[in-house]
Amino acid sequence: MTDSQQSLTDWFETPPGRYLLAWEQDGFDLAVADMFGFNALQLGLPQLQTLRANRMPHRWLALHEVPAAPDPQAALVTDAAALPFPAASLDLVVLPHTLEFSADPHHVLREVERVLVPEGRLVISGFNPTSLWGWRQGRGHAMARLGIHAFGASRLYLPDSGAFIGTGRLRDWLRLLGLEIETEHYGCYRPAVRSDKWLQRTAWMDRVGARWWPIFGAVHFVVAVKRVRGMRLLGPAWKPRRAPATAPVSVANRR
Repeated sequence: MTDSQQSLTDWFETPPGRYLLAWEQDGFDLAVADMFGFNALQLGLPQLQTLRANRMPHRWLALHEVPAAPDPQAALVTDAAALPFPAASLDLVVLPHTLEFSADPHHVLREVERVLVPEGRLVISGFNPTSLWGWRQGRGHAMARLGIHAFGASRLYLPDSGAFIGTGRLRDWLRLLGLEIETEHYGCYRPAVRSDKWLQRTAWMDRVGARWWPIFGAVHFVVAVKRVRGMRLLGPAWKPRRAPATAPVSVANRR
């Protein structure tokens, strides 16, 4: 397991990690329940069962590398930027925190667009850099660059590897690939605390944040659809002109 994947796995075992997983599991259950088709793929993060509420007959979990211990849920191991599926073969692809821990997230999106059928769905979750959690992560990086480590000032709150992708940049990437956003929302508004006790005490912030500062949730959740514009066959630009019906008809002279 790579360092980035290991740090993410370890973080999900902490109180804020478990809180985030619970929120995302509910979000995926709601998002994929009414998506229909035949083939669905979850790419990465086996801690979440993103396809359990979906009713497609073929649902697979793909991992980025061979796990240390056998995972009975995993169907294959593959590179996210080189999926072993033919073009237009998958009806649904789910990327739970896959893009931010990929070496080339835009290439991953291009590959996903290739394997999706027309009108196929893509569901993405990721950390939101413009949130309380993202602000604390940025402060930790800034303090580390300045060499300030007193009182844990440079200690990071989120996994210490991965490039978190802003929603604006993600929208631009999706638009360039012809993937149209259907729904977009945010979640996890509790402050960047580490103890389960304080996470429970600030549970009221989830209700308030969703109403008053919705775009500042710690995680963003996007559902997009692959649009394929139909071609229209055009006829010739010119047509032979017909004589008007009222024009006089010439009659040959007889000798």
